Amino acid sequence: MSREVWPGKPWPRGATFDGTGVNFAVFSQVATRIEVCLFDPANPTKEIERFPLPEATDFVHHGYVPGLEPGTLYGLRVHGPYEPAKGHRCNPHKLLVDPYAKALHGDVDWKQPVFGYPLGNPQQDLARDERDSAAGVPKGVVVSDYFDWGNDRRPEIPWRKTVIYEAHVRGLTMRHPDVPEHLRGTYAGLASPPIIEHLQKLGVTSVELLPVHAFADDSFLNDKKLSNFWGYNTLGFFAPEQYYASRKTPGAAVAEFKAMVRALHAAGLEVILDVVYNHTCEGNHLGPTLSLKGIDNASYYWLMPDARYYLDFTGCGSSVNASNPNAARLIIDSLRYWVNEMHVDGFRFDLATVLGRTGEGGFDPRAALFQILQQDPVLSRVKLIAEPWDVGLGGYQVGGFPAPWREWNGKYRDALRRYWKGDENLAGEVGYRLTGNSDLYAEARRKPQASINFVTAHDGFTLHDLVTYSHKHNEANGEHNRDGADDNQSWNCGVEGETADAGVVALRERQKRNLLASLFLSTGVPMIVAGDEMGRTQRGNNNAYCQDNELSWVDWKLDARREKLLEFTRKLIHFRHRQPVLQRRRYFKGAHLWDSEHKDLAWFRPDGTEMGAEDWKKPFVRSLAFLLGGDAIPTPDERGQRIIGDAVLVLLNAHHEPVSFTVPAVVTGQRWELALYTADDTRGAEKVTPRGKFELVGRAMAVFRQVED
Repeated sequence: MSREVWPGKPWPRGATFDGTGVNFAVFSQVATRIEVCLFDPANPTKEIERFPLPEATDFVHHGYVPGLEPGTLYGLRVHGPYEPAKGHRCNPHKLLVDPYAKALHGDVDWKQPVFGYPLGNPQQDLARDERDSAAGVPKGVVVSDYFDWGNDRRPEIPWRKTVIYEAHVRGLTMRHPDVPEHLRGTYAGLASPPIIEHLQKLGVTSVELLPVHAFADDSFLNDKKLSNFWGYNTLGFFAPEQYYASRKTPGAAVAEFKAMVRALHAAGLEVILDVVYNHTCEGNHLGPTLSLKGIDNASYYWLMPDARYYLDFTGCGSSVNASNPNAARLIIDSLRYWVNEMHVDGFRFDLATVLGRTGEGGFDPRAALFQILQQDPVLSRVKLIAEPWDVGLGGYQVGGFPAPWREWNGKYRDALRRYWKGDENLAGEVGYRLTGNSDLYAEARRKPQASINFVTAHDGFTLHDLVTYSHKHNEANGEHNRDGADDNQSWNCGVEGETADAGVVALRERQKRNLLASLFLSTGVPMIVAGDEMGRTQRGNNNAYCQDNELSWVDWKLDARREKLLEFTRKLIHFRHRQPVLQRRRYFKGAHLWDSEHKDLAWFRPDGTEMGAEDWKKPFVRSLAFLLGGDAIPTPDERGQRIIGDAVLVLLNAHHEPVSFTVPAVVTGQRWELALYTADDTRGAEKVTPRGKFELVGRAMAVFRQVED
């Protein structure tokens, strides 16, 4: 008996349950027919029914099936041209994942014929493979959008108060002894009380999660008994990754993800997603046919003039063509879904330069997708963060994105690493980086919070490894240590790898504190990576993308040294929260504002005199100080009242020998109280007077706040 299928509607796209049935809508400009295949929940490899979508409106094929319910497993088959030389790769023998599927069930099985062509021929992709791939392709799941959000409210943390914590759902929770074992590695585990308590005590405001969009493991990693741990290999832009759900029933990840967001919001924490819209897991012309490639390859991907091949701005074989209206719509619809239905608070866009490439392939800050985001009443109000580079020509775009974007600032990372390593000719560079990066953003009238400041990220060395290894050690990845960046601006403090040398260990701990203190005392938005606050190590692996094991998982068993680093980091973050002068929304002018006693910013030599233009040009300047005027903040608070906080004096010594600093005598009758000291964080809150001396040991920082005499 054939199923009744009504004409349905061309919107919304995907499989939408309305309470009595399901509407299917799939865009393809080249398809001659699109079929929906239903699968047996007890045996998801078994197709039990197939029916064509009866109508097409403006290239959207659609149909409505009364009586169909949530939990239904389905896939698509697209009939149309298989002409790779013209950019078309339709193949109805290959089951396809609906790009709008809100949940997926099952994994890609690389032993099945998931490639659209027969393997083993130099011209192999020009022929169509006619074996059925259904057994090897994940199935879409029809889900209900109902969820009891209760009184959920977005924290809406202002950028000036934002502190980002980059974390991996699985990596953060797998080794926590107080997270129930069955919840470790899951959305529910991340929302568990021990994890939330840690985040709150640490003082971060926003959790930025590595990719949670449904992704596929790579076949070459499977062959090496490894996996795509980071998840930068997207298969579905709407579906939360099922691997991170504590329950494995079809569609369970959706409700569990929502419950995680609800719990984090209740704790005052934002949820930001690291999203990968620049490429998919389908790769280049020799990659599998799993979704977009078989639906409408030429609409969704950048193709070369010889349309058989792909333009690759990502290093992953292909690039999503966001300049195409329908590819852009897929991205925008996905973003809106995660904001409206999943209640997330923002996004960090992987290789975001790809999304700004236009018809000629160059980057344009006025690209269509950026304009849509800026005008969208929903998306323009959430946090939008760019990784402002890709691997294509002209791909490095730090400082080049339009408002309201913020950017990962790779120049900040490199400058701070080099400074504390002891490199020369960095005084001017470090001055810009610590005080808001005006050289990058002021000309475009963007504010200091345009910069996401960081010294480490998931990609690269951990903070501990940054001061422990001068060279990468990626042998565990099975690529003979050829993968990962060679230029890390790291320094092992004299010994490669772990050591029992007390002097080296002490220097490394000081360097960690120097880097963290620099980060949280800088103007801009700070980001810390999960585990860095506790000295997490990856044993020198700077590309642990394929290590779903204890190498990547955060170790929560702390010895005295790691506990001490955690306490210092907490102290730093809370110091930042208490000091309005560290949360400036405008650039410094180096002048007195209003009736301020201090300039908003002043730089000093170690002898206590203000730096002149010639001082910034000296190549050997590694010791300097700056003073932030707490009474010279130009912007008012939310009620329009003037903001007045403590003046903050920071002494920096990246030289290997001690330097005696003279405290600047800019205001009489006041003292400076030691608030933070990276060489000895147990030192008391001693006070120094103007023109007093402070001996700063080699490679250390001291931070003072001004108090009344």
